[in-house]
Amino acid sequence: MKILVPIKRVPDPELKTKISDGAIDLGNASWVVNPFDEYAVEAALRLVENADDGSRHGEVVVMTLGPDDAAQQLRSALAMGADRAIRVEAGDDAIDARTVVDTLAALIDAEKPDLVIMGKQAVDGDANQCGQMLAAKMSWPQATFAATIDLAEDKQSATVGREVDAGVEYKKIPLPGVITVDLRIVTPKAVLNHITPDSHEYQDGPRYASLKGIMKAKKKPMDVKSLDDLGVSAAPTIKQLTAELPPERAAGQLVESVEELVKKLNEEAKVL
Repeated sequence: MKILVPIKRVPDPELKTKISDGAIDLGNASWVVNPFDEYAVEAALRLVENADDGSRHGEVVVMTLGPDDAAQQLRSALAMGADRAIRVEAGDDAIDARTVVDTLAALIDAEKPDLVIMGKQAVDGDANQCGQMLAAKMSWPQATFAATIDLAEDKQSATVGREVDAGVEYKKIPLPGVITVDLRIVTPKAVLNHITPDSHEYQDGPRYASLKGIMKAKKKPMDVKSLDDLGVSAAPTIKQLTAELPPERAAGQLVESVEELVKKLNEEAKVL
């Protein structure tokens, strides 16, 4: 089984955002793998491995669009256990959802993966549209916001659990298909492949890259392509006009009683 996992480098969300001339200042940004994409890598690894004996029963290919520096985030995914990587050369300002989807479609035609797993959204733009657009372009079935994945033993379909207001909704899709993952996909029993014993419990969260994994990642193949190689035009149709930080919150107020709290909520905050 071959799984393609697109990842995106994003500014570290733990660091304070700075705005300069109506745009986010990325001059001194510390780049990391988009957290939801990291969860997608973890889910893909769980789908192709036997966690009890360490054997591998498929291939995980990670890809990204970006400049030379984006290779660092690919190496992070390789250190986690991905088998190989593809970097498509592109400037950050030349990438929008359409460019990403067109690039992925071209790579799918070349790589013929059985499944594409990706984060439900990137934490910088929060657009939440690439997975859905890709499935539409490929005419593939899709399951979004996956909290659980149960891969059929014959690997011809997958059942995805999605958290909804009324509980959990289950969708079974034939493969090849597109799955986007939510944060609960990295809970201990969220992914079943029926190769790893169903009773196995993973650690909570994505795996850490071991020293051995980091050393092996340096030798794993990373192919570099251009948008021209894939027949994709670098002409983004979505442009960011300006960016601004939200206003600072006013300091909170102490109240002496529930009655005073209700009065302030009613008369001052006007939320009751």
